[in-house]
Amino acid sequence: MATKVVMEALSPTMEEGRLVKWLKNEGDTVKSGDVLAEVETDKAVMELVARGDGVLRKRLANEGDASPVGTLLAVIASADENIDALVAEAGAGAAAAPAPAASAAPPSPAAPAESQGEASTPPPAAEATAPASTGAPVSAPPAPAPPPRGGGAPLGATPQPPLPPPQAGANGRQRSSPLARRLASDRGIELSLVRGSGPGGRIVKRDIETAMTAAAAKPKAAAAAPVKRLISREGDYQDIPLTQIRKTIARRLSESIGPIPTYYLTTEFDLGRASEMRAALKEIGEEFKVSYNDIVLKAVANALADHPEINAHWMGDRIRHFNRVHVAMAVAVEEGLITPVIFDADRKTLTDISREARHLAELARQRKLTPEQYTGATFSVSNLGMLDIVEFTAVINPPEAAILAVGGVEAKPVVVDGNVVVRQRMRVTMSCDHRVIDGATGARFLQALRRLIENPLLLVL
Repeated sequence: MATKVVMEALSPTMEEGRLVKWLKNEGDTVKSGDVLAEVETDKAVMELVARGDGVLRKRLANEGDASPVGTLLAVIASADENIDALVAEAGAGAAAAPAPAASAAPPSPAAPAESQGEASTPPPAAEATAPASTGAPVSAPPAPAPPPRGGGAPLGATPQPPLPPPQAGANGRQRSSPLARRLASDRGIELSLVRGSGPGGRIVKRDIETAMTAAAAKPKAAAAAPVKRLISREGDYQDIPLTQIRKTIARRLSESIGPIPTYYLTTEFDLGRASEMRAALKEIGEEFKVSYNDIVLKAVANALADHPEINAHWMGDRIRHFNRVHVAMAVAVEEGLITPVIFDADRKTLTDISREARHLAELARQRKLTPEQYTGATFSVSNLGMLDIVEFTAVINPPEAAILAVGGVEAKPVVVDGNVVVRQRMRVTMSCDHRVIDGATGARFLQALRRLIENPLLLVL
């Protein structure tokens, strides 16, 4: 019986996906679990796998096409099975050619200007379901893979002697991870010349980085070759197609700013003792090194544990106070913004939070986060201090009731006991949903946060 290959909801918030690359051609024999294509979701690039055995009889979507969840992308069936009804259902006129999708159409003079803004990642409340089957089985989305562990070889490592070409897999295609394929494509590296060090000879990120290092060590005989420009400067302007993550940011921002009655509370903290604690921890050893952002995350978590009225969601007909504290931290990525979550942050040590925050930030920049790692937050923190931003306001991520915007640490003259002294200061602004948090309630939370940040030994007791 024929099996439909549909655009699956590969994350809880996914409503649409973009087909990045087909990994199987029409006529290829496939088995259940084989990777058919790479799909860009709202937060990551994930693998679309086969849900049945047979032959990939028809591909109905082009590389680069964005399709809503549940859209028929291809059909798997036996070699002699009639699939005309399924193809007609999807619209045979839109059947994809095997070649990659063409580049974006020229910009239209009537195209409206895009507005820019910051928004956090979607909450876990969103649900996506595929339409009912019309005879062919449609199986559930795959369980997300656990986050990868281990890193690639440093780019400055001593180049290794070139290895012989690897053996192709049983299907004639060298096994490689999506990230490795993207890096190879971006750097112009031929995968067939790379030896894979992953399970079963799979090419992974570190193999591409090793190949890049080896290539950099060779004499640059073709250095004079013209460099390919990524963005054309011809004409008066260029229209940049929206990525899935940018579409999600735009939608979430419009859901937040308009409907939510937001007010803002700004205050300033003294970081003198926090600076001393950071220096003392660093002297003990690099494994105890923490950042100001780590201190803020831990202080926020502890304060939320004592103020459940802030650790809350607006549910439409009720307010939900959470007994557990899950803090999301905003991470800037090339395509926009994503907020991985530190779960039960109030129960973790400062050094635990520091290690987890670094790990999650790296996964976010590699687009390797699983849905479980960026959904489920009860409160969010956005820090732009490392970009020399002193103060800003962040957009609430509904249904969360608040978000804390953290500015940079700067030396400022302040009055202490009647004397003007220079102290390390940091300004924060909390955006609050007035339906959930009254002004005095928000102010009391910031007072508790001040006590913890200005007396950081409370965070390590």
